[in-house]
Amino acid sequence: MKILITGGTGYIGSHAAVELITAGHEVEILDNLCNSKRDVLGKIEEITGVEPKFYDVDLRDAEALERVFEESDFEAVMHFAGLKAVGESVEKPLEYYENNVGGTINLLECMEAYAVKKLVFSSSATVYGVQESPEYTEEMVTGLKISSPYGRTKAMIEEIIQDVAQSDPEFEATILRYFNPIGNHSSGLIGEDPNGTPNNLMPFITKVATGEIPVLAVFGNDFATSDGTCIRDYIHVVDLAKGHVIAMEQSTPGVKIYNLGSGKGTSVMEMVKLFSRVSGKNLPYKVVERRAGDLAEFYANPSKAERELGWKVELTVEDAMRDTLKYLQENEQ
Repeated sequence: MKILITGGTGYIGSHAAVELITAGHEVEILDNLCNSKRDVLGKIEEITGVEPKFYDVDLRDAEALERVFEESDFEAVMHFAGLKAVGESVEKPLEYYENNVGGTINLLECMEAYAVKKLVFSSSATVYGVQESPEYTEEMVTGLKISSPYGRTKAMIEEIIQDVAQSDPEFEATILRYFNPIGNHSSGLIGEDPNGTPNNLMPFITKVATGEIPVLAVFGNDFATSDGTCIRDYIHVVDLAKGHVIAMEQSTPGVKIYNLGSGKGTSVMEMVKLFSRVSGKNLPYKVVERRAGDLAEFYANPSKAERELGWKVELTVEDAMRDTLKYLQENEQ
């Protein structure tokens, strides 16, 4: 299958590219490199033996995007491209709506114009907002009490995709809601390397481990959890990427929605202690005030993905820590 990956030089997109190529698919990548680096293409080639064709294109540039579709006869699209910093989205909401929602509309218009009817969309657990139960299932109502414009863009895109599928009975869409990807490819060649200030716990941990940031800020230790720190569901990025491949290969007409997570939570302090144990070095941290909107605990119920796709996690948080350390060692400056 010939697949276009938007955001394919990014953290999750690059791992999906590796898994798709390994599974025998032909991959082409589109990215504007706003939060990734072009040299990822060479690293994908080093892992797989294949360097994907690359388009330096922004989804908001409708004319450039159409030229991409004119040039290649795609059978499917895997859509990762989008801004993803929760805090930044609060500060720059219009930029997030224009980029994430506007870019996706351009993409869907091109897919319609060139009869590309298979889509896997990278969504997020943020669409669940605040729920009474910390165990999130796909049947829960989404779009309510979402704490950031970033999360609302994901919820809006899900609605748009469902409307497109409603209008075209041949359209196949799989929406994957995932939780907290961590780790990297076991080769150590590709991993999470965000431009600027990181937004998630794991890249903060790695920047503290390398001395780039002096101390890890733990946002609150008075939550109603076992150790007072927030609990989240962490999933190895390779497991996540494999889930995308399975979803693409098994898609059928209509819209399917799946959680991709481990099904269990790990607290911030458990993450700190685990990284210290795996690395053999104490990770300096300090407790600071809570961040507005942080929930005490949530995690995926991934049983639907296991039941319908035959997918489940195979790698642990500890595996992710080891792979992260290897990535740091392989990419020391």
